Amino acid sequence: MAALDTDVQPARYETRRHPLEAVASGVAWSAILGGAFAAVALSVVLLALGSGFGLATVSPWLGAGASATTFSIMTGLWLIITQWLASGLGGYITGRLRIKWVGLHTHEVFFRDTANGFLTWAVASAVGAVFLASAASALVGGTANMVSGVASGTAAGASQGTIQAAGRAGAQVDPTGYFVDSLFRTDHPSPNASAGDARAEGGRILLNGLRNGDMPAGDKTYLAQLVAARTGQSQADAEKRVDDVIAQEKAAELNVRQAADAARKAGAYLSIFLALSMLIGAFIASTAAALGGRQRDEY
Repeated sequence: MAALDTDVQPARYETRRHPLEAVASGVAWSAILGGAFAAVALSVVLLALGSGFGLATVSPWLGAGASATTFSIMTGLWLIITQWLASGLGGYITGRLRIKWVGLHTHEVFFRDTANGFLTWAVASAVGAVFLASAASALVGGTANMVSGVASGTAAGASQGTIQAAGRAGAQVDPTGYFVDSLFRTDHPSPNASAGDARAEGGRILLNGLRNGDMPAGDKTYLAQLVAARTGQSQADAEKRVDDVIAQEKAAELNVRQAADAARKAGAYLSIFLALSMLIGAFIASTAAALGGRQRDEY
């Protein structure tokens, strides 16, 4: 009985090759590369067109043109449109250019066309990642910086003026200059001190207050005494002038922070829209390839 089972076993586990098994891969690389380059070319054209539209909506004049947030949203929508059209073109070309698969089930043909369309989108994304990403970044980042720079230009200029006043006596701002000045302060600053020294010391006091978020009462009093000694004003008028300058500094700092926050939000919106547009592009390329492949087989 054991010998009989041994004789039957080879016949039971015999494997046969299916007569309809194809030797070619289901990935149509020639059609995929053609569709990918078509998608990249159309993306470049649409991105250049969107760059022109974007630059036309902004203005260097304060209060004119689109804001940074509006511009980033418009750019995100244009990225979605670009991905929609370019991926649709690349996927459709891939589906129409591939060879006709004979002896395959309809579902298998649909899957292969969809996969080839997805590969077209992936190749186009990889090929265009370098210059398309840099162009999109320049389109959004450069123009958004232009928009936010208009709002923050005056504030940045005021802060830079304070730093320049603090470092006018030397080539660089000494980080210990403020503390050294505090060692040699007097209750009655001399009116005969040079204007450069007084401005440099006052600049260092303002810079230290700007860096720490507020100016100590002792610094305000001494700065008012320094202003009164140099300008001949009364102590009360000098203190009022110091308070006004500190308020202007705080307002300038607030404008800078608001501009930075607007740029941060614009970058966040761009990242979200870019990811969404890429997902839409993958779906459109796969669908368009399936449509093109079906028309290729029908016609």
